[in-house]
Amino acid sequence: MNATDTTPTIAGHAAYELRFCSIFDAGRALAFPCDGQGQVELDRLSPRARDNYFYARTTVGREFLMPAVRPVPLH
Repeated sequence: MNATDTTPTIAGHAAYELRFCSIFDAGRALAFPCDGQGQVELDRLSPRARDNYFYARTTVGREFLMPAVRPVPLH
C-alpha cells in the first residue's frame, strides 16, 4: 500500500464486501470480499463461494437485489 492509498484493509485484504440482499427474505444475503469498486477476486474464493457468487449475479432482479459495496466493520 502506498502513502496515498486510503483503502482500509484487514490482514492485507480490502475491507469491503459485495453484498447481494434477497428480494424476498430481508435476513438473507450473500456477501463476497471485494475492493472499494466492487471487484471480486474470483481466484481467492472457494469453489462453493464462487458458485454462490455466479448464482447471485445471474439472479439479480429475480432472487437478489442489485449488489452494494459495503465496508466491512473493523473489530
